[in-house]
Amino acid sequence: MRIRDAEADDWPAIWAFAQPIIAAGATYPWPRDTPEAWTRSFWMDKEPPGATLVAEIDDQVAGTVEIHPNHPGQGSHVANAGFMVDPAFRRRGVGRALGEAAIARAAADGFLAMQFNAVVETNTQAVGLWHSLGFTTLAIVPEGFRHPVHGLVGMHIMHRKLGS
Repeated sequence: MRIRDAEADDWPAIWAFAQPIIAAGATYPWPRDTPEAWTRSFWMDKEPPGATLVAEIDDQVAGTVEIHPNHPGQGSHVANAGFMVDPAFRRRGVGRALGEAAIARAAADGFLAMQFNAVVETNTQAVGLWHSLGFTTLAIVPEGFRHPVHGLVGMHIMHRKLGS
């Protein structure tokens, strides 16, 4: 597996798995019909210290992460990130590799911490992964996410310091 900066030519492969993930409504709080143009701009158009990375397996985009400041101005020293893994590549360590790469990249780019604002509690694999990578659940927002199968479920707010 190779982790690298995303390039414009990666977008069609990313959108091929991002669109069904968004449309499923199970892990992202975005509208299920979020347009491609908006998603592409949000995911790909990052100004430093933001970044978009992809994981490649056998020259195919297997997953992606976008990194950006959690807030502007006085909150810009804390990174936020979004992750998506192509279902065809699940259970191959792509999420962990992207998580490790995002932590390293955010630290190298000067962020002091990373915070996730919306990890859906029914996404137990993601919650477990982030805990294993040193994130702490600061709070769970009760009924903060409208899951298409489970109804109202909680959302974890997770945090991890970066660097030493």
